[in-house]
Amino acid sequence: MGQRAIRADYDDQSIVVYQAYRPEIAEAALRAGRFVEPFSVNRMTWIKPSFLWMMERCGWASRPGQERALAIRISRAGWEEALGQATLTTFAPALYGDYDGWRRSLEAAPVRVQWDPERDLRGKPQEQRSIQVGISRTLVPRYVNDWTLEIRDITSLAHTLRRLLDAGRADEARQRLPRERLYPVPATLARRLGMDA
Repeated sequence: MGQRAIRADYDDQSIVVYQAYRPEIAEAALRAGRFVEPFSVNRMTWIKPSFLWMMERCGWASRPGQERALAIRISRAGWEEALGQATLTTFAPALYGDYDGWRRSLEAAPVRVQWDPERDLRGKPQEQRSIQVGISRTLVPRYVNDWTLEIRDITSLAHTLRRLLDAGRADEARQRLPRERLYPVPATLARRLGMDA
């Protein structure tokens, strides 16, 4: 298996992605079952299917402005619609030909994709890469109104896992992680995302 592969919690119809927000945004979203004000539809929003990458990013739901961790179940159709409009945030000559063409594509892209090192339970960077998907404001209304199926608060899970790690109970923490597996990516999308063959 190559370094770039999508690992996620998914079923036949949906995939779970993660985000972390300040409490007022999370509370409003949880009450409404979708993102509503004070969430802004006028800025890019980044979604990540890797639980451990998200935990590293938000400090196990402890960093300022990221105190509430959310699991958002979205439709696979929406997920793949987003990926089908993506431009990589780093230049790949095999995909874009020339640098200026890639820059123009990136500036106009409704979706941006970047591959960052996956993390282990302790937050250590791994050789495998984890996908992040940035949805621009032109598509955020689709994410909010059409793709989102469910929003769950996983803040308590994040805090519990952090306590277990701090207590030296990594095996117990590992058993409580969401079950992620390789997500099947159609060949055309895999090429667009610069995924390894």
